[in-house]
Amino acid sequence: MSTANPQRGYILGLSAYIIWGLFPLYFKAIAEVPALEIVVHRAVWSAIFGALLLLVWKHPGWLRELRENPKQFAVLGFSGVLIASNWLVYVWAVNHGRMLEASLGYYINPLINVLLGLLILGERLRRLQWIAVGLAALGVLQQLWQVGSIPWVSLVLALTFGFYGLIRKQAPVKALPGLVIETWILLPLAIAWIVLNPNAVSSHAEFWTTSEAFWLIVAGPITLVPLVCFNAAARHLPYTTLGFLQYLAPTLVLLQAIFLFDEHFDSSKLLAFICIWAGLVIYSVDAWLSIRRGKIHN
Repeated sequence: MSTANPQRGYILGLSAYIIWGLFPLYFKAIAEVPALEIVVHRAVWSAIFGALLLLVWKHPGWLRELRENPKQFAVLGFSGVLIASNWLVYVWAVNHGRMLEASLGYYINPLINVLLGLLILGERLRRLQWIAVGLAALGVLQQLWQVGSIPWVSLVLALTFGFYGLIRKQAPVKALPGLVIETWILLPLAIAWIVLNPNAVSSHAEFWTTSEAFWLIVAGPITLVPLVCFNAAARHLPYTTLGFLQYLAPTLVLLQAIFLFDEHFDSSKLLAFICIWAGLVIYSVDAWLSIRRGKIHN
């Protein structure tokens, strides 16, 4: 296993989250294409682009390692389903005026990571971490009480990406080969969907002369580049540090929702965001104190 390089990890992490934060601009460019169809094409073009990347960016022995440990195919299949589900909900949210809920989901995600550490990895939460998670829960409950419905977009995005990051961090597969295998596993499902849906927007020949066709094709590199950066960053940085960097993406999405796409940011939504932001501040202080204590003891 390669030695961790925090500086490289920060650069890779920042690159991933900035690209993700600007994704709404991309999805708005292909808003005429249904969300599910966009995800299908993301899988197809990501599989093709990923295969080309592997031809150029060599990873000796990765296929042999997978053959010797076939259980990894099941793990990568599950992580592939998680990330595809995340894509689908996110694209739908952006193109249906729910960007604020999407940004809230990614603000919640670092606190979901804390819960996953508690429930799955057997980690013990410190007092400040409990308070941070409690405030996040309060924000969700406030939406349930004030709006009368659970912010399902936020919760699905936070949970799917939280579990995806946890699985990919633990899977002993390098970033790019793992991502390529994920998309290859999704590829038969994507092709089957295209064959079984002859009336899909992209099934018409004239569609491929439009600008939307170009944007669908570049879904491959647009999808894979930040994911490669994220998975590589996860191998150089602690999972909590990735949580710090993640604040950048939902902040960019929030600003675009309010100032570019005129989504209504009313008092009920503001109160939910305040609860989540307060939780993130407490979470950040706790993480900083933990790192400081570690340096002092070392």
